[in-house]
Amino acid sequence: MVPKKCRECGKDMLGRNDKKFCSDICRHSHNNRLRAVNGGNYMNTINAILRKNRNILMDLTSDENPKVSKTRLLDRGFNFNYITSTYTTKKGAVYYYCYDYGYLPVESEYVFVVKRKE
Repeated sequence: MVPKKCRECGKDMLGRNDKKFCSDICRHSHNNRLRAVNGGNYMNTINAILRKNRNILMDLTSDENPKVSKTRLLDRGFNFNYITSTYTTKKGAVYYYCYDYGYLPVESEYVFVVKRKE
């Protein structure tokens, strides 16, 4: 039986026939390196911004008043340049969403925070 080599560090391995890495550390290192080469860091950065935007909107939907100032969103770190989708109503109002939470600009300095209905 010829021992297999770890794809990350090259050490000899024993075990299952389909084993590719000698440890979790090597598996994580290998996958992290692949993601970095394929633009994973860029995508991770954008996903982190979108998650942060969603969490801010989610926190604000628990408030009694759905009308929130843009300044309040910005103070919490909201980035208006990143959204996942838009929805335009029949009357032409455009909702901007970060996953299932969104906002509707209502005045120059205010938005209504909403949760998408299933």
